[in-house]
Amino acid sequence: MQPNEVKALLESRINGCDFHIQGEGCNFQVIAVGEAFEGLSPVKRQQLVYAALSEEIASGALHAISIKTFTPTQWQTASANAQ
Repeated sequence: MQPNEVKALLESRINGCDFHIQGEGCNFQVIAVGEAFEGLSPVKRQQLVYAALSEEIASGALHAISIKTFTPTQWQTASANAQ
């Protein structure tokens, strides 16, 4: 799979989030930013993203996925601190 394919899958399955995908083959790093993560624990956030990709993980199309999730406010803070 390609990063743009993973992004399209996630965008079609989780509303209101922006996704930043890096990687190739079956190994990807996912950064997800969205209101969908408001009030969710870090584990619940990861489960939301994994659930959206469960078919591809089960089939082996995706193998290793690293996920970081942020609310829009957290993303602004993280982006500001990175500069």
